[in-house]
Amino acid sequence: MPLKTASKVLKGDVNIVEAVKTQLERSLSLIGVIIISLSAMIGSGLFVLPSFAAAIMGPGIWLAFLLSALVVLPGAYSKSELASTMPESGGSYVYLERTFGPILGTISGLGLWASFLLKSAFALIGFSAYMYTVTTYFDVTVNALTVTMSALVLITILNIFGIKKVKSFQTPILAFTTILLVIICIFQLFNGNTDFSRPIDGALDISKNDPMLLAEAAALVFVAYAGIIKVGAIGGEVKNPQKNLPHGILLSLLLVTILYCAVTFVMMASVDGTWWLTEGGEVREDPVFAFVDAVASTKVGLAMATLAVLTMISGALSGVLAASRFLFAIARDNLLPQPLEDINIKFETPHWAIIITSVAMAICILTLPVKDVAKLASGFQIMVLIALNFSVIILRNANFEHDWYHPKFKSPLYPWMQIFGIISGGILVFVMGEKAILGGIAAVVIGVATYYIYGKKHYKMSTTPFQTFRQMFSNSSPSESKLRHAAFRAADLGDSNHLTLKEFISALKALKFEFTNDEYRDIFHKADTDANGYIDIDEFLEMLENDILEEE
Repeated sequence: MPLKTASKVLKGDVNIVEAVKTQLERSLSLIGVIIISLSAMIGSGLFVLPSFAAAIMGPGIWLAFLLSALVVLPGAYSKSELASTMPESGGSYVYLERTFGPILGTISGLGLWASFLLKSAFALIGFSAYMYTVTTYFDVTVNALTVTMSALVLITILNIFGIKKVKSFQTPILAFTTILLVIICIFQLFNGNTDFSRPIDGALDISKNDPMLLAEAAALVFVAYAGIIKVGAIGGEVKNPQKNLPHGILLSLLLVTILYCAVTFVMMASVDGTWWLTEGGEVREDPVFAFVDAVASTKVGLAMATLAVLTMISGALSGVLAASRFLFAIARDNLLPQPLEDINIKFETPHWAIIITSVAMAICILTLPVKDVAKLASGFQIMVLIALNFSVIILRNANFEHDWYHPKFKSPLYPWMQIFGIISGGILVFVMGEKAILGGIAAVVIGVATYYIYGKKHYKMSTTPFQTFRQMFSNSSPSESKLRHAAFRAADLGDSNHLTLKEFISALKALKFEFTNDEYRDIFHKADTDANGYIDIDEFLEMLENDILEEE
């Protein structure tokens, strides 16, 4: 291809991408970012984890939540800096893949996938515990495992159907449940039986006599801060992302830390004894019901348990959605097989990624103890935040090689903040024990194996398929152009004016555009700039042809 022509093709490539990008709606404000982040964190963090943390270190668990937040803070700053530079959908996976390359990108992407599916599994376990509380009161016999698996099947179906309005119900449910719990805690502040010395003495005693238990509890509750990782994945939908993403991440971390510490402090100050354990000495999976039942009444506790059921199920619903999108994103980069980026023609959701995520969740629920699920989810998230801290250090020092790295927000106290996050995160993973470490090693082994077995063969493109396609498309007569429009319409099996990857490939093959499968995928991904798995036919053809006319 002559140099002049290649230059024109490249210019056309850029113009098309930029033109489509201008069509994307950035609708989320700072408040929206904070709400989404908080929605991803409050749930199992308040309704399940307190009893497991108390079983480790007693009534001083507010300090474990605070210590965990301090370890999260450097990662939150690093993520804020990276998000201000790369405000794209995909979040941490995108940052790590662009910093370290496809191998670590595969490892981190699969680790994030595992983390979110484990957190969703943990939410379903909490769901079954609160459901059991409600059904027992009304003398209804249910099998907890059957209920949990039925809920998982329902969640899977809803995710495949892509019922967008479900999310509009999640925030009110979560907000109402949290507000009710906070109101009860406020009343307890003025209750004469509330002993504020109990959680203070418990925290001081454990810190002095056995700080390793404090560290273990902090490591366990780390999963409660998952929203800090999740929020970066919506970067492509945020208004003024260079400002709103960093501010949203840091403000949501501050708010949720205050909420966790305050609520757990009051819970432990209000009720004496080891109320977080059953009569048989096992850890309760419904600590909020136990707390409200003790300080208010059983009926109020049942109302809270009912709301907790809805909160847990909505949290698991969002978790499957988030986790499946990591498989979808990795597949888009040709690091996983194509079926994982295929979307359902009717519902326009990545059905295979959703199904595989749900199957993995079912295996975890059936085979792993509750505490191990929380530990593994926390362990993966700690490792991702450690990697994000490393990313900032590397990109700052290699800035002359990465002229695209111009963060609008810069982490304060660099590099000491990042070094603290790396060291403290490493300590927490070590404290969590061999299961968390083995989980991390397994993620590395699986990630590396996946890359060398599949990703390496498909990741690097020896040609620029979209440029070639752009040139071929421009060399057409009016009759050929009409034929191409007809072919794209005919390929739209769902009659939605959208083309999935398979439909797009079918249209190009019918038009005799001969590419390899990976090249077809690359062309499609260039057109699908909002990474939702389909392209709008009218927008794609109009932008492509308008750009051709401008060049002529």
